[in-house]
Formats: sequence, structure tokens, C-alpha cells
Amino acid sequence: MTTPLTRRDFVIGAVGAGTLLAARSMSAKAPQPATDAAFAVPPGACDCHVHVFGDPAKYPMFPGRTYTPEAATTAELQAMHRRLKLERVVIVTPSVYGTDNAATRDGMKEYGTGARGIAVISEQTPETELDALATAGFRGIRLNLSTGGTNDPNIARGRFESAIARMTRRGWHIQTFTNLRMIAALKDTLATSAVPIVFDHFGSARGELGVGQPGFADLVSLVKSGRAYVKISGAYQNSDSGPDFSDMAPLARALIAANPDRILWGTNWPHPGGAAGRGITEITPYRTVDDGRMLNLLAQWAPDAALRRKILVENPARLYAF
Repeated sequence: MTTPLTRRDFVIGAVGAGTLLAARSMSAKAPQPATDAAFAVPPGACDCHVHVFGDPAKYPMFPGRTYTPEAATTAELQAMHRRLKLERVVIVTPSVYGTDNAATRDGMKEYGTGARGIAVISEQTPETELDALATAGFRGIRLNLSTGGTNDPNIARGRFESAIARMTRRGWHIQTFTNLRMIAALKDTLATSAVPIVFDHFGSARGELGVGQPGFADLVSLVKSGRAYVKISGAYQNSDSGPDFSDMAPLARALIAANPDRILWGTNWPHPGGAAGRGITEITPYRTVDDGRMLNLLAQWAPDAALRRKILVENPARLYAF
């Protein structure tokens, strides 16, 4: 009897400097919601944090990456958004591509006019490339200090100061994936930034540590000042209290109360990072996350419909120029 093929059975090997060449079953699917939205999602609602992972033969991955994801296509992203009645998206270049933004750029083009992008660049990236990315709909850059392994505040400060100088000239913002310790160490630099700073995933605040955890007050202060935005996204990454991650609610409410004009929401679809300890050429499966249930947490954190509209529609429209 023939054994049915799984998604992993379609991996055909690693070639060159850690670059994985894979084929993917036509029946395989990236994560899709199991739950519908329990509230009226306002027109123009935006998912402010997703990634697209294309065919690795067309979009080769960075040899220095820390994981190898399964494919997750724009068509699958659109299916998820149709289910949840989300009309806009911000696609963020993930760390596996280094400074190659092609997969994100092509994903935005396929998604349509409701898409914006966040690029990853280096100091060597020419302004002409940034001009082309701006034309394609990119509106900022991402400094991934966590996956990038930047733990020294002095190094991180230098990266921010360089990025702020470049982004000021073009009116983009700087998104960063880092932790509360780093936010506290850099608060003075970030508080005087000439461009908006956007913190991913609650600034990596842990749910079980509550609002009194070191560095959270600094995050709240930056949001309150209007200098920074924060994405109340990826609650499942910061809490072990699933399935509704109740210990993240006080953090979300504290941030919203500090400045509702600086709050963004996103799914973090397709939820990479589902298994640790794998070699970089071994496929890492996505986390099992119900994005409908995650969206419904927003109604608990922000019970007022006008406030949810601000978070889902008005704030993204302003920051990403929809």
C-alpha cells in the first residue's frame, strides 16, 4: 500500500550555502482560521503584521537564517483575510530572506492596492533601491534585533541612529523586533527619534510577568508620548496561558490606555517558529494558531467599536499611507 505524502515529504534537499530547494504539495495549506470574527469588523481593517514565504527556488533564503519555513502564499493569506473580513495588510520581510525583499514585494503586488510593505535593508542598500521599494508600496524598514542576535545596546543604538538618519530623509518609519531590556536601554534615543518607531509583538513583554515587569513602563511611556507605536500582536508568543492568553489582557489594556492613537494589531500569519532546535535546512512547521480567535481577543481588550476602528483602520491608514 502506498503511504500518503505529507508536506515534509516534498522537501527535495539542501543545495549550496544552506539554501533549501523544495516542492510543495498542491493540497498543503498554510494556517487558516477555525473561528469567525465575533464582532463587526470595520471596512478597511488592516492586518499589520504578516509574512509571505514563496517558492525557495525563486526566492532563495539567507544562508545565515535561524530557521527554514514552509511555503505560505499570498493566495492563502488572502483566503485567511476573506474569512476574517480584513481588507488591508502590511507584509513584513522575514529574517530568512536577509535583505532580499523580493518575496515581500511580489506578495504585495499579488495582494493588490490594499497592501503595504516593511523592508529589511543594510547600510549598503542604495537609495535607488529604497526609491524602487517606495514605489512598490514599502513604507518602513525593520530592525530585527532579536532574531539578528543583537544584545549589545551600544551596537543597537548605532543601528538605530543610522537608520533614523536615512528614514528621516524619506519619511519612513522604523519597526523593530526586540525586548523590553533593549527598549529600556535605548529609551532616550528612541524618545528623540525624528521618525516613528514601531515595536513588534507587545515589545516582547511576557504575560505572566504583568505590567510591573522591568522595561514595560518604558514601553508605555514611549507609546504615551506619541513617539512610538506598538503592535498588540503575537500574544501566543508571549504567554503560556492559552488558548485565550488572559494574562496578556492587562498589558494590552495598559498600552491602549496610554495612547489609543499609537496601537496597531496584526496576526503574525503564518506563525513561524513552531519548533526550536532544528537545523536551518530542516523544515520548521508553523505554530497552530486560530487567527479568528486571536482577532476576537481584540474585542476583549478594546470593547468599544470606535476604539477598535481606530486600531484596525485609522492608525494603520495614517502610518502606512493607505
